[in-house]
Amino acid sequence: MKFITKIILGLTIFSQLQAQTFNGNEKDIKTILKNTEDFSKYVMSSNYEMIAASYTEDAKIFPNNMKILEGKDIIKYWILPEGISTSYHKITQSEITITKDTAYDYGYYEAKTKNTKGEEKTWGGKYVIVWKKVNGDWKMYLDIWNNI
Repeated sequence: MKFITKIILGLTIFSQLQAQTFNGNEKDIKTILKNTEDFSKYVMSSNYEMIAASYTEDAKIFPNNMKILEGKDIIKYWILPEGISTSYHKITQSEITITKDTAYDYGYYEAKTKNTKGEEKTWGGKYVIVWKKVNGDWKMYLDIWNNI
């Protein structure tokens, strides 16, 4: 049974990779992919300064079942309670499209959070991010997600 599960999981991951569509300047796409990967690292290490720096100054986030948070209030969402940590965080883009100094991507995210007892909870969903190019770097301007 474990072997079949591994095959199904492998095929699912492979099909998601094959379904990726990237439109735009290759260098900009690589930067967005790198910034996305770095963002996950910041979330897993609770590096709140770098999480905040991943967004534009006028950014807005649209968390599931919450009001829109803007600007400096965004970081309040990401600060975890004492004893809680994110042990895994991954974003997989289905599409990235770049037009001049604006881009969007959408896809899926998955994560694991560890509570004060060391128990892990797995969660994930779908998202859309609108990016803006700021001083030559791509930063998140609008970030919306929903659990699945």
